[in-house]
Amino acid sequence: MGLFDALNISASGLTAQRLRMDVTSANLANAETTRTPGGGAYKRQDVILQESSGSDTFAGSLAGAMGSGSAPAGVEVAAIVDDTTPTKKVYEPSNPEADGQGYVEMPNVNPVSEMTDLIDASRSYQANVTAMQTTKQVFSKTIELL
Repeated sequence: MGLFDALNISASGLTAQRLRMDVTSANLANAETTRTPGGGAYKRQDVILQESSGSDTFAGSLAGAMGSGSAPAGVEVAAIVDDTTPTKKVYEPSNPEADGQGYVEMPNVNPVSEMTDLIDASRSYQANVTAMQTTKQVFSKTIELL
């Protein structure tokens, strides 16, 4: 494991969790959006994370060539996908978005679960910041000893 691998891993986690918080915030902001540019109600989005492939980097290729296994990898965003949960219909005949029977298609966003996801992403972000600070302290102590 190289000197900066721990920092790179934490940095990838910070980037992934920040994007996760952005997507969750967009879901919360559109919890009542009944018309999108594509038509229909807003569809909740979800972030899919996966381990980054360390073999795509020079360090990963070198580690593989030396037979020491794969280089340490971080996390990356695999995709941002629309949630397939069905939307709900609410009876509001006075709403301009209502269909012929008076029902309005509402987004499939649950604000309570979105807030839970937001707290989870925030805590994960905080854990990565703590890991970076600890790595920095270890580097400082190592340099002091040398």
